[in-house]
Amino acid sequence: MSAQSAYRQPADLAGVEVSVGFHSGSHYSAIQGLEPFLQRDQIALHFAGRPNDRLRAMLDGRIEAANVWGGQYYLLEQLGYRKLVDTTFVMGFLVSPGAEVEDVERYFRALLRAQQEIDIEPERYKHFWLKEMPADVRDLADVRRFGPGERIVPQPYTREMYERAYRWMKTWDLVDAAELPADYHEAVLA
Repeated sequence: MSAQSAYRQPADLAGVEVSVGFHSGSHYSAIQGLEPFLQRDQIALHFAGRPNDRLRAMLDGRIEAANVWGGQYYLLEQLGYRKLVDTTFVMGFLVSPGAEVEDVERYFRALLRAQQEIDIEPERYKHFWLKEMPADVRDLADVRRFGPGERIVPQPYTREMYERAYRWMKTWDLVDAAELPADYHEAVLA
């Protein structure tokens, strides 16, 4: 929310379109974040493209609320926008059936090493945020004020986690059986 916004509390978002990406972390986590504050029929989502699309729409005043994180969140915060609800999500990775397990494991080891380096010396890496920023907003960002971004927390995605998420998605009619199988072993490489 911009500093001038009348929205101060999560309950103020009743019936207000919150911009999210379609079937994405921002979509699902917006619903989860708003559930404790609003009735189901009061949660209104608007599908507004990718994170930088939502950033631009917030900056241009074309939308009133959006679910963003990372660089987009840090920039909006820096410009005086405020958070009404904090959200989180579990990120999965799509891996080609033909991928070598050793290559996948090497990739994740590299991600964890990068996370450790960022934790030890975040200032050394903050300039990379500018590569994520589109050219039209890059000059607005002082990346020295940015945080480290999303955390990589490697953990198994268990059958119980999958089934709980699947049941929750069904309650919101977010599951298309053709896209997301009910069976854990069909959907998750464990």
